[in-house]
Amino acid sequence: MNKKKTIGLSVYILFLLLPLYWLLMMSFKSNQEILGTLTFWPNEFTFANYMTIFTDASWYMGYINSIYYVSLNMVITLLVALPAAYAFSRFRFIGDKHLFFWLLTNRMSPPAVFLLPFFQLYSSVGLFDTHIGVALAHCLFNVPLAVWILEGFMSGVPREIDETAYIDGYSFPKFFTKIFIPLISSGIGVTAFFCFMFSWVELLLARTLTSVSAKPIAAVMTRTVSASGIDWGVLAAAGVLTILPGVLVIWFVRNHVAKGFALGRV
Repeated sequence: MNKKKTIGLSVYILFLLLPLYWLLMMSFKSNQEILGTLTFWPNEFTFANYMTIFTDASWYMGYINSIYYVSLNMVITLLVALPAAYAFSRFRFIGDKHLFFWLLTNRMSPPAVFLLPFFQLYSSVGLFDTHIGVALAHCLFNVPLAVWILEGFMSGVPREIDETAYIDGYSFPKFFTKIFIPLISSGIGVTAFFCFMFSWVELLLARTLTSVSAKPIAAVMTRTVSASGIDWGVLAAAGVLTILPGVLVIWFVRNHVAKGFALGRV
């Protein structure tokens, strides 16, 4: 039985990794080789596709723009969600459960619903084609999820810790930053991970609310389509470079995510 499970798991992992391997190999091939014969290994390795991305400002600025507004979104989301989640986990007030549920339902709405309102609003107030504009738009979806995740971690911290800290003379800001936040560091790591993943891969809002200055890499990748066809090699190289930040984030927060699954909040 164990041997069958091992074989099945190996086949499943191979099935998952095959597209990634194919994408990586395509990034080292020329268009002629990609469109010519089927090969599992490049006949002639070329770094021209990556050089195109690293030397063309319109390409590498796409990555900088994406990293910039994703980082902004993560910071804003955590600054808003941390006190909100603390309030839901520690206090009881009229309509708290209904408000918490309503907040979470905002995360279930498709981004396409908010395209027109955001576009008209941003065009009026000067936030169109800005990094902060995209970051704020993504907060509409990330803040509810962040509050939900953090509330679960905070509820697992005994209330006696809060009371003991107040008795010892801690002010709320000092208690929250020095004692409470370290206790929920795993929850913050999990929240940052999910916020990053949503903002990094979200295309509809990011593409509609930007044109040049804040254009994300996902939108820049459509430049490979031209009258002469699709530049498959550059597209594959851009895809590999787009995957790498997600892999790095997963690597750094893997222990926090595992703890989140163990606590049943992820």
